[in-house]
Amino acid sequence: MNLGLEGARVIVTAGAQGIGRAIVDAFLAEGARVATCDIDSSALSDLPAEVWQRRCDVADAAQIEAFMQAAIDELGGLDVLVNNAGIAGPTSPVEEVDPADWERCLSICLTSQFHCVRHAVPALRQSGNASIVNLSSMAGRVGFALRTPYAAAKWGVIGFTKSLSIELGKDGIRANAILPGIVAGERQRRVLEAKAQRLGKSFEEVEAAAFSYTSLKEYVSPEQIADQILFLASPRGRTVSGQAISICGDGQMLA
Repeated sequence: MNLGLEGARVIVTAGAQGIGRAIVDAFLAEGARVATCDIDSSALSDLPAEVWQRRCDVADAAQIEAFMQAAIDELGGLDVLVNNAGIAGPTSPVEEVDPADWERCLSICLTSQFHCVRHAVPALRQSGNASIVNLSSMAGRVGFALRTPYAAAKWGVIGFTKSLSIELGKDGIRANAILPGIVAGERQRRVLEAKAQRLGKSFEEVEAAAFSYTSLKEYVSPEQIADQILFLASPRGRTVSGQAISICGDGQMLA
């Protein structure tokens, strides 16, 4: 399907691996021009040559500013911003969470989105098809015991996104949030392993418990998330804004 994204100018944060890499690859397949950043220099080196890239720690506002300005200059403007960067944060009872871990989780999962949007909006106002897509999580709708920093950040992403939609709608900029559920990949496996260790259970027990609260008993693929983002960023999604869209197999809770 031709989504009308040929030549679209796209920035994806944390695009060198996992969900981010799937998003980058999907936009490239549609003929878009893509700029990305990541904290992993080795993973960046594996990206296709046509992807403009820079190492960036999105916990650092100055690094974000430098990346965003350079990427927008390289692309000659901006049509799509995908705020994908995030970390899992600690797996601990709330009274044991280190305040530094709390601050870092919110900085990367929520505050980095603010900084990226702040620098993107002037360029997006010049686009004829401007779209912001922020990665939240199913944890941003139902909460997540033992993962309070992550859940708090992801709830914040939804409020941030809805507010952006209202504020920027007059400029023709739409904003939506994606809420992945249990996503296939190494990061999800590490999350389940950490919880299994914390609870003194096997990985298989914790995995089964997680899927016991979903209607569809299967992992979400990064490519499915990328497909939804492409639609939202395309002209076909031009009247979709302010939405928190779950891709989670109908999950009722996280356990």
